[in-house]
Amino acid sequence: MALPPALLHGTTPQELEFIASEELVSIVPTVSMERIRLMSGVYGPFRPPARTKIPLWFAANLKLKRKCHIVPPDWLNVEWLEEKLKEETKQDNFSQMPFRYLEISKILLDVAFEDITSSEKVRNLLKDIREARQAKFRAGLKDLDHLELSFPNVCAMEINELRPFFIKAMEVKGKLFAAPLEGDTTMAGTADATFGSHWANNTFDMDMS
Repeated sequence: MALPPALLHGTTPQELEFIASEELVSIVPTVSMERIRLMSGVYGPFRPPARTKIPLWFAANLKLKRKCHIVPPDWLNVEWLEEKLKEETKQDNFSQMPFRYLEISKILLDVAFEDITSSEKVRNLLKDIREARQAKFRAGLKDLDHLELSFPNVCAMEINELRPFFIKAMEVKGKLFAAPLEGDTTMAGTADATFGSHWANNTFDMDMS
């Protein structure tokens, strides 16, 4: 069965969250369990209050069953995010963020907000950082080059959001800057090389009778 048109142009946010859920996070189990064998590996044994690392999706599942506390990543705290927000607002370049910070933070704030210190402030800081980075993308559109595109430190969700627009934009600019026909350096020659030699007749054919 063919995919619907909406899914042909990129990965959905839900799919990106699914991919990010394979990242390992630390938990503090609240119940004792033996080793558990999963497709990605063997995890455990689980003995409170010893920490252990498991995939994020597994941690979220245990958290919903009240069988663990999730230890937030080192970057998911007010101090670290405030510093990153300062960098985003004071410099032109993108600050370096964890590649899947948007997906991971969303999952953790949804299922384990009580395990995150000052979770509401963390949520607001993440929103401010995201808006600051989006503003940089908009400002960078005027510098879009038809030969290459470089956005260092862009993250997975941001790449996914920008991909459809930039693919189309690069395609259009590539056609506009295509090499002219041999010996013809005029704008018409460039258009002929890009759209075919009959482009003018097809485009500007008017009934003068």
